[in-house]
Amino acid sequence: MTMPRLALLASPADEARAALALLEARHGAITPEDADVIVALGGDGFMLQTLHRHGALGKPVYGMKLGTVGFLMNQYKAEDDLLARINAAEPAVLHPLEMLAQTESGATVGSLAYNEVSLLRQTRQAAHVGIELNGELRLDELICDGVMLATPAGSTAYNFSAHGPILPLGANVMALTPIAPFRPRRWRGAVLKSGTEVRFRVRDPHKRPVSATADSHEVRDVTEVLVRESRDRSVTLLFDPEHNLEERILIEQFTA
Repeated sequence: MTMPRLALLASPADEARAALALLEARHGAITPEDADVIVALGGDGFMLQTLHRHGALGKPVYGMKLGTVGFLMNQYKAEDDLLARINAAEPAVLHPLEMLAQTESGATVGSLAYNEVSLLRQTRQAAHVGIELNGELRLDELICDGVMLATPAGSTAYNFSAHGPILPLGANVMALTPIAPFRPRRWRGAVLKSGTEVRFRVRDPHKRPVSATADSHEVRDVTEVLVRESRDRSVTLLFDPEHNLEERILIEQFTA
């Protein structure tokens, strides 16, 4: 792919919009549907937004950091040959999580998460959540502020802030991590095989309401949430060889 067609997308930030204008002058304006590679200009939030909007196209995505956080992005260098960087980039294939949430009103809401699916208490009342793995009850009642299931790519984000483990890319595992657990007192979560089907059941949802969020898509007043790794959806991120995603995940584990 020596001359890939690039679809250039930018966050609303001024710096990202300026870079977009510069790169469109060089490479033209092409829609994601007609492109070979999607280039996302912004931070990690904009990268996740790009994956949610255009991931179904199956086009590789090359991000450049023009935002606050850029763990999923490459460095932006205006003077570099962008096509040469993309041709030399290394791929990282990510499998999102599928969330299927049931609400008190009887609605069923589905969504994808490339970082994590999290359940959080909506009021001052602690959440009471039961956890089943592949249909078998493993924890009858977790009393907590919340609980999440994270992918390896997302394990360095919210999951890590909640003292969950950082997961190597390609390890085919997920992190099940509690958020401020009260009971069981010393339960620190679990590392699960990527094929595990996790079902969260909210105890007493009327008195102790809980929301479920897949990346940035929030569903309020859930009663039950089923999460599993998607079997038929994947996205490919492209990274500069000297700072690929696997290396970044390793660096996070050796940084104070």
